[in-house]
Amino acid sequence: MMQWLRRSFIAGFFVTVPLFITVAAFVWLFGIVDGFTAPFYQQLLGRRVPGLGIATTAVGVLLAGALATNVIGKRLLQRGESYLLRVPVFRTIYAPVKQLVAAFSPDNEFGFKQVVLLEHKQEYALGFLTKEFSVDRGRGAEPMIAVYVPTNHLYLGDIVVAERSRATFPDITIEEGIRIFLTGGMALPARMRGRLADDRVKEFRV
Repeated sequence: MMQWLRRSFIAGFFVTVPLFITVAAFVWLFGIVDGFTAPFYQQLLGRRVPGLGIATTAVGVLLAGALATNVIGKRLLQRGESYLLRVPVFRTIYAPVKQLVAAFSPDNEFGFKQVVLLEHKQEYALGFLTKEFSVDRGRGAEPMIAVYVPTNHLYLGDIVVAERSRATFPDITIEEGIRIFLTGGMALPARMRGRLADDRVKEFRV
């Protein structure tokens, strides 16, 4: 009986804790975002309407996206951003955050391209491909890659520049790669297929 209780409690703990943390995070974010516009609507309507702030924020983000995809709107946003970046404190916070968020966008040509398994010091390092280029060291153009290897979750890491022949491109999406790093490797699949630099297919087992 005690063994069943112990096993059931541990299983229930690992089911409910992630669910509780996720729900708590959503409630916390909901409260923060809703709190920005709630006082304005309360004064305008005479009463508090929960969720109206979230709806307003969603519409604002949608309009900002529509503006950013428009040629004239994009220029206006770039002009406004250039003015804001002249403020020292704003620039210190805004620029790194924007670069980090943009790195995970599939539409950003300067963001992460794909997940890379890099042969490094007789081991394999998992990272994100950020750039492909060539170097001529007197033997003709050699294909090279730049790989960002996170060392502290996602926001800190090393840039490894290596020959493309040392890289394997596993069938892992950027989102799955992020999940692997956030879970400390626990989300790594037990078996995966990868494409070598010469387009040969290789299978890995963890």
